[in-house]
Amino acid sequence: MSSTGDKVKGMANEAAGNVKQGVGKATGNDKMRAEGVVQEKKGEAQQAVGKAKDAVKKGVDKA
Repeated sequence: MSSTGDKVKGMANEAAGNVKQGVGKATGNDKMRAEGVVQEKKGEAQQAVGKAKDAVKKGVDKA
């Protein structure tokens, strides 16, 4: 997957995780809230992978 694709999927997962957390909190559903936290962290990791790919690509392009 491209760096842009990783970043986009990461943002989508992070946003979905935030929504799940909010719904879980509002409804008192601890399981949904926990799933939201996990999904948000997954999104953050995907974005980090995309940024790392960009950094590697920039380093290769300069060489």
